[in-house]
Amino acid sequence: MNSLSRRAVLGAALALPALGTARAQAWAPSRPIRIVVPFGPGGVADLTARAVAQRISERLGQPAVIDNRPGAGGIVAGQQVMAAPADGHTLLVASNGTAISKALFRQLPFDPIADFAPVVTMGAFPIAVLVAPNSPDRDIAGLLARLRANPGKLNIGSITAGSTQNLSAELFKIRSATQFETIAFPATPALTTALIRGDVDAAFEITGPIMGQIQAGALRVLAVTSGTRAQNLPNVPTLTEAGVPDYDAASWNALMARTGTPPEAIAAINAAVNEALGSADLRATLTEVGVEPRGGTAQAMGELLRADTARWTEVIEKAGIPRQ
Repeated sequence: MNSLSRRAVLGAALALPALGTARAQAWAPSRPIRIVVPFGPGGVADLTARAVAQRISERLGQPAVIDNRPGAGGIVAGQQVMAAPADGHTLLVASNGTAISKALFRQLPFDPIADFAPVVTMGAFPIAVLVAPNSPDRDIAGLLARLRANPGKLNIGSITAGSTQNLSAELFKIRSATQFETIAFPATPALTTALIRGDVDAAFEITGPIMGQIQAGALRVLAVTSGTRAQNLPNVPTLTEAGVPDYDAASWNALMARTGTPPEAIAAINAAVNEALGSADLRATLTEVGVEPRGGTAQAMGELLRADTARWTEVIEKAGIPRQ
């Protein structure tokens, strides 16, 4: 899927649909809804899930409880949901990592597309291309010129091999036809320290955890990787605008249920989440932590998952990343 068609998918996810009231109210939870998060507490996906959970519990009349199950690239969380009844009372927080896992792991205990039903996209996380304040690169054109003048000699960092940020750097290599070493760090603080110290020449990282450093001038943003400009960095160009053709990548999270969950349950949860994401105060809360609220139809969420699965499969194969 090219950048234009992927933006159309994300555009569909942005529209907060007015689902039929009768259909949305045809199902109501009979006990608390469990939302399984494949990350530990405190991250942007966890914060997004908690903020949305509070609102949908008010709408649906039952508590929505967060269950953090990090580990094994989301496999632990997925298995928890697969072990629960397909009745709408157990949901999985899926992410761009869900799309990556299908491409990265040789054997998964479940198929993220076949075994789960899309419910709704919740948020997107812009990824920034960063340099240190003293970098000679003032824009993407400068970085590209240096990369092409020094093939294979520069380093670009990210967190965790196989993460969206890491694969976004690999996609940059493919789309820009440049050569550089990608270096993965265990966490954001190690990455930003290495960048400021000069151990890497540039870095790819989501904006939420580093906005303070960007605003303080400790990091400089050259571009964002998404197809449209980031809400929290409106004056920063996209990579496509900066001259890298057909580049469009972003991290996101969403809710999914087990395949076989009644359509009425999916419709009711979708309506509750869209209503929550339509509120100005929740949108402000999410924007503050670097999340761009999304929403949209279950169909748009499924199309996004399939498109990114195809995208990251291509990147992993072209980059020669070993499947695990």
